[in-house]
Amino acid sequence: MNTQQLERIHTGKGFIAALDQSGGSTPKALQQYGVNESSYSNEEEMYALVHEMRTRIIKTPAFDSQYILGAILFENTMDRLIDGQFTADYLWEKKGIVPFLKVDKGLADLEDGVQLMKPMPELGDLLKRAVERNIFGTKMRSVIKEANAAGIKKVVEQQFAVGKQIAEAGLVPIVEPEVDIYSADKAASEKILKEEIFAQLSKLDNDTKIMLKLSIPTEDNFYSDLMNDSHVVRVVALSGGYSQTEANEKLARNHGLIASFSRALSQGLTAQQTDAEFDSLLANTIKDIYEASIK
Repeated sequence: MNTQQLERIHTGKGFIAALDQSGGSTPKALQQYGVNESSYSNEEEMYALVHEMRTRIIKTPAFDSQYILGAILFENTMDRLIDGQFTADYLWEKKGIVPFLKVDKGLADLEDGVQLMKPMPELGDLLKRAVERNIFGTKMRSVIKEANAAGIKKVVEQQFAVGKQIAEAGLVPIVEPEVDIYSADKAASEKILKEEIFAQLSKLDNDTKIMLKLSIPTEDNFYSDLMNDSHVVRVVALSGGYSQTEANEKLARNHGLIASFSRALSQGLTAQQTDAEFDSLLANTIKDIYEASIK
């Protein structure tokens, strides 16, 4: 583990950019960027186009360590180059931004009010490759739709079981049990979730480090006590479907909670914009998310 990167994520001012839409969500991400499905005829062309989009975002002047602590990549992005360097090396060496990798393979069907992660039989090999590519940490997502105690317990147990495997490989896992922002009993789910997270944290070895990626809580500062746990490097928040403005407003009310936004980061960016228009819009977005993250 890179101690310089660990210190940056633990104490740095800024937020984490989520650039990790994967197979299923790539066409949607491209469409929002103004690239229709008629622009590509196979998966390879699609991934080449999405890498162009991500490269354009990463090379924007404001996409810089002054505002951004880390960036979460999709596996396909990790294996591609920016200006002749692998993406993770470019991020760290040229931008001072810590690279993470999304490792989950999507969500299983809804059961007990939750969606667990699908099995990841190739995770060991992927983690080895991530270490070789100079990745610092990983991210994996489950979803909680209802305040079902048995379901939420399963989600957290699965996240921490996989998280331990990731930590043993020398990476810092971002554990992401997302509570659906449209859930009717969101606050009740968050209460159960926090209890289960603390139960799992108490079982970790002293030197095991994790991060938490959580929905912005219904009750302001509800996750403050998690931030003080010795195992927790940082608690970050997903935008979860909120608009950029709404996500920033809610985030700013939660002290110490920083953004790890995906949709809210790329909102309004299109392939048709000139570089000046693109850079200007993204710079404003980055500064707004940064301001909300440091409050």
